[in-house]
Amino acid sequence: MSYYFAIVGIKDNPLFEHEFGTSKQGGDGVARFREEARHMNQFIVHSSLDIVEEVQWGNGQMYLKVVDRFHNNYISCFLTGGNIKFLLLHAPSTPTPTTATNTSRSSTSVAANPTAPATEEAIRQFMVDVYEVWVKTLMNPFYSPDMEIRSSIFRSRVAAAGKKYL
Repeated sequence: MSYYFAIVGIKDNPLFEHEFGTSKQGGDGVARFREEARHMNQFIVHSSLDIVEEVQWGNGQMYLKVVDRFHNNYISCFLTGGNIKFLLLHAPSTPTPTTATNTSRSSTSVAANPTAPATEEAIRQFMVDVYEVWVKTLMNPFYSPDMEIRSSIFRSRVAAAGKKYL
């Protein structure tokens, strides 16, 4: 499965972007988005912001699970207390059936089924780890809220969380 992670500020400006692949089940951690669709990732994530804003007021949770779907891409969202949005676009390796053929025999691996409970839990744990790193970044006196994150340490910790959970 390929992932595109973005942190979006309160003015809907991108604060951080990172693209990676699955490291579970023999994955090498490299994103495998199709080349013609790779440039669409940022657009797909930002187009889901309207849905996130609708869902956030009806749900008291920080983790909103899958909030939007575009073709075979799923967008999961995590909201911070300051209304910063962590958005994860995940594209399964193989197309998932959308009809009533989902039975108990369907795969529950993270890479095969993006809406399975195990996948949702793995994404939630990833978001919580990134949130902890983000809070530590906010406590830096040289960082002001809603400023782009350029730290290589932050990027490596996001990559490590992705490798650990996804």
